[in-house]
Amino acid sequence: MAGSGALLASWQIVALFAGFASAYFLSALLRAVTATLAPVFRAEFGLSAGELGLLAGAYFLGFSLMQLPVGAALDRLGPRRVLCALLSLAVAGCAGFAMSEGLVALVLSRVLIGMGVAGCLMAPLTSFRQWYPPALQLRANAWMLMTGSLGMIASTVPVHWLQPMTGWRALFWLLAAALLVSVALIWSLVPADRALPAARQADPRTAGGYRAVLAHPLFRRLLPLGFFGYGGLIAMQSLWVGPWLTRVTDASAAQAAQGLLLVNTCMMVAFLTWGSALPWLERRGLTPVRLVAWGMPTSLVVLLAIVLLGSRAGAWHWAAWCVATSVVTLSQPAVGQALPAEVAGRALSAFNLAIFSGVFLIQWAMGLFVDLALHWGWSVEAAFRSAAALLAAAVAASWVRLVTGRAEVCR
Repeated sequence: MAGSGALLASWQIVALFAGFASAYFLSALLRAVTATLAPVFRAEFGLSAGELGLLAGAYFLGFSLMQLPVGAALDRLGPRRVLCALLSLAVAGCAGFAMSEGLVALVLSRVLIGMGVAGCLMAPLTSFRQWYPPALQLRANAWMLMTGSLGMIASTVPVHWLQPMTGWRALFWLLAAALLVSVALIWSLVPADRALPAARQADPRTAGGYRAVLAHPLFRRLLPLGFFGYGGLIAMQSLWVGPWLTRVTDASAAQAAQGLLLVNTCMMVAFLTWGSALPWLERRGLTPVRLVAWGMPTSLVVLLAIVLLGSRAGAWHWAAWCVATSVVTLSQPAVGQALPAEVAGRALSAFNLAIFSGVFLIQWAMGLFVDLALHWGWSVEAAFRSAAALLAAAVAASWVRLVTGRAEVCR
């Protein structure tokens, strides 16, 4: 059963959200900053497309490695304690990144950053499941994602402006300091974690932990779409949209940063809209799973249009695709609500593992594919268009997997 929002006063509901939002803002900024700094890293370290994909994806590798232990820890120890402990790893990772002198050190530091921010979304979602009434949970989830979009906006033009003045190394020292401030905010604003009653621990629906999660039919139907659809959205938004703009459309670094700002601003508006509309939609029988099933074909049509347009597809086209694909983010709270609150942390983290494993593999694989295609003599445009077409095919197959499970779609 969900936690009761009546246990918190209105100011506590806001404070809980604000504390966690500070960490998620920074985690999203760290996730996406490589897209803006890609030209800098490529020039300073001589990175190929595959190496750049590895550097960006290393964050998601670290993130993925931590999801299962983080999920168990969230259920047993509570979101506040777990997230504050994890963020210390992110601080160390930012410091290591700032001092790195080569690709290996950059990748290892980026893995450590990913490990440290691995609970920045799962901790608040688990906390919402425990403390907020059901009607508020979907809205809070969408608005937390909106906070992430603000972080991604901060990673675009603001980073592009600051980098020449401070250098990219100083930026990561500043991010390390900001993470320490976030830890203090979470500890002071988020209610203390409450113990799980023994009676709930014995709930047969939660027996087996991750086995119970993996056996759930809705979880299994949504898993491929989480990997390719949600993972593909983050992979493109946090890395490959930037190189598409600079290498396929011949935009300058400044123009690419402005394009990424447009994409992330549109995403922020999309999440704000979802947060406002979801309670109204659900009262009319439009559940999150049904919205995902009905909404993903639009995303596929837009992505195929981008593939066909090639160099004529700019930031507005990618913004339209990201907004259309934002419907897939509803799959995560759907999973959390489908299972008992006592395993919400594990359910959300297991699904997050699928998402961010997809991000890591898609980011790296797209870079390797582009390098290979260029080696075969293809043009840059043909290489990027083909990579996007392969992603569209994988997402389409995942959507088919979801909609063939009629009972789950109609929930």
